[in-house]
Amino acid sequence: MEEVVERAISQSPVSRQAETRKENRFWQYQSYRTNYNPQLRLNGSAPSLSKSFIPVRQNDGTIIFRAINQTNSTINLGLQQPIQWTGGNISVNSALNYFNDIERSSEQWNGTVFNIQLFQPIFAYNPLKWDKMTEPLRYEESKREYVEQREFISRQAVDLFFSVLQYQVDIQIARFNLANNDTIYKIEQGRYNIGTTSQDKLLQIELQLLRSRQAEAQASLDLETAALRLRSYIGLLDDVQFDLMLPDVIPPFDISVDEALRLAHQNRAAFIAFERRRLEAERDVAEARGNRFQTSLMASYGLNNSAFNANGIYMDPQRQQQLNVTFNIPIMDWGRNKAAIQTALANKRLNDYVIAQDEVAVEQEVTTQVRQFEMLRLQIEITKKSDEVAQQRYSVAQSRYLMGKIDITNLNIALNEKDAAKRSYIQALHAFWTAYYDLRRLTLYDFVNQRLLYTPE
Repeated sequence: MEEVVERAISQSPVSRQAETRKENRFWQYQSYRTNYNPQLRLNGSAPSLSKSFIPVRQNDGTIIFRAINQTNSTINLGLQQPIQWTGGNISVNSALNYFNDIERSSEQWNGTVFNIQLFQPIFAYNPLKWDKMTEPLRYEESKREYVEQREFISRQAVDLFFSVLQYQVDIQIARFNLANNDTIYKIEQGRYNIGTTSQDKLLQIELQLLRSRQAEAQASLDLETAALRLRSYIGLLDDVQFDLMLPDVIPPFDISVDEALRLAHQNRAAFIAFERRRLEAERDVAEARGNRFQTSLMASYGLNNSAFNANGIYMDPQRQQQLNVTFNIPIMDWGRNKAAIQTALANKRLNDYVIAQDEVAVEQEVTTQVRQFEMLRLQIEITKKSDEVAQQRYSVAQSRYLMGKIDITNLNIALNEKDAAKRSYIQALHAFWTAYYDLRRLTLYDFVNQRLLYTPE
């Protein structure tokens, strides 16, 4: 079982999907971090040619169409830095423009030697501030979800493992029963020939023999189907044959409900998600309030100039200053802004209620799993003992049947009880190991080796 789990985690298609999702979330987080770094940009246009006739209005009001033949080009270099505390940005820019009138053989240069610009929204929603709080939580949540997904893959692999193992045991039982029923049929046929048994008993055993053959054929088909599902899940080639071993060694460890809840609160992605969802609800309220008034400040200072050659731009440039305050304040909006704010507040309250309910549900899931886990451990002991007793009882019943002390009906009852006890034991092991990996997923803790499955970087 451990080999199947390890292969599912390392080589299965589902595991590769989880790896890809983890990588995708990593690069999303890296993209978020670049929003706070300065960016150096170069943009412009290659020489553009314009050759056409344009209308030119004269002093007397008439229009004359004149031919133009011009080229234009521009290039801009800018360094921009977002201001995460205020939501604005500051930039340093330099630009150069070139104009050439081919028709009149004249050219001119215009440029900004340097320019410092500040753009600052006032009383506005600041996405950089809120992203700084929510995105690290989202990334941490994704890393824990990846570990939980690995444990879920392990749980699914164990489930498929026991599905194959169950049919593997079924075919062993079917072949054993077929051999026994064939032997009993021959014995009963000999008794019928000497007149010590009736024909209806012989027919009953023959019917039991036919059912055993049918059970063997069905078990073979079920085993092949289950093995195909297991191969597909863990990424095993179809031509690889395997024989599963019964994982009957139960690891000894104890866990209390309080300890499991503590580990779940400490490690689970769900509790990180609860905090993120609370912050996102508060962010939505802040955004609704920030959209009430749209006011911004734009200020710039720099040096620019124009000349008939490029070098002349940098000779005694002139100051360039600009200050601009824009605002958009609704005087009468018939309660639109109030409705938007109240909607955000109502959604926040609803979100708080849903999170509180989800927290209780997660804690109940952990509590139920721990209590069920101890019951499953006891169930394994009982079913294992029942399997041993049922095997002994069948051996005794078979011996007594051969001696003629019991009839075929009592022997079949012992046979059915033997098979049912074996299947119950396999089912108990199945339930225990799937519950074990469920408990690992719910707490992100390895109880056998006593170590955390996830350690924050």
